[in-house]
Amino acid sequence: MNSTLKAAPSKLRCAAIGECMLELSNIDSSVFGLQNLKFGGDTLNTAIYMARQGIDVDYITALGDDKWSDEMLKAWQLEQIGTDLIAQVPNRVPGLYAIQTFEGGEREFYYWRNESPARELFELKQSSQLLLKLMAFDYLYLSGITLSLYSAKVLERLWDFFAQYKAQGGKLVFDSNYRPRNWPDANVARQCFDKIARYSAIVLPTLDDEQLFNPKLTLEQCQDHYQQLGVNELVIKLGSQGCLVCSNGQSQLVPTVAVKAIDTTSAGDSFNATYLAARMKNLTTTEAAKHAHRVAGEVIQYQGAIIDIANQPFIDE
Repeated sequence: MNSTLKAAPSKLRCAAIGECMLELSNIDSSVFGLQNLKFGGDTLNTAIYMARQGIDVDYITALGDDKWSDEMLKAWQLEQIGTDLIAQVPNRVPGLYAIQTFEGGEREFYYWRNESPARELFELKQSSQLLLKLMAFDYLYLSGITLSLYSAKVLERLWDFFAQYKAQGGKLVFDSNYRPRNWPDANVARQCFDKIARYSAIVLPTLDDEQLFNPKLTLEQCQDHYQQLGVNELVIKLGSQGCLVCSNGQSQLVPTVAVKAIDTTSAGDSFNATYLAARMKNLTTTEAAKHAHRVAGEVIQYQGAIIDIANQPFIDE
């Protein structure tokens, strides 16, 4: 599959941390009951799009020992994603979510994930070794959905780890990706997002998500909030309006080209993947944002989170 890749490999390594679940999506939005079974997850989508840009990326999660987990591993390996650090927990199965897609590409999610092995990733007996191995990666990527998986005790452990990772030169990359139903309440989520932002080299929030905390939040207030937390490289995604790129005290609105959206699933994931891949290839923040818009704009013109590689733009083209 990846023999058609155009991008030159990066010498830097990234690990994406999160959860991949079985995915049910409606085949025809006008007919209830017609469903397609695949798998997906926000950080997994990002890992795939990064790998397609030639980035050396591992996926970090826990799966079961069922046939669907085995199929996931095979599919990720075909996409050239590293899977050596993925734990497989005996007698367990992945979580499940369903997507209902509406006219215009917007969608609604429903989850069955309380028993997902990914929630226990940092409670498994091999978790200490996993954290040591993560220290060796140049970049770590995770999202608000990733953080929502873990207990308060695990999060405290991760804050300590992220502090050490940052101190030894590692670059943490965070996408807020707020899903209210995954959290006890908004205050808990906000505190976690602000905590991890302090350790992050790059933060990639979406203004719509941030406005779920405060509907009156402006773009300027969002920018100020994260910069007050010490975020030096901030990219606020604005949907069809483009994104605001803030770095080294400068900010610039980078527009995107309007396209007809068929399915907005993975728009932000593919944007994040391309932006980070471009930055790892030493492109400027503005150049990275332009490439990210181009890929995300292509992705939303097709059904599903992962488009055929033949339709995907590449950074080096």
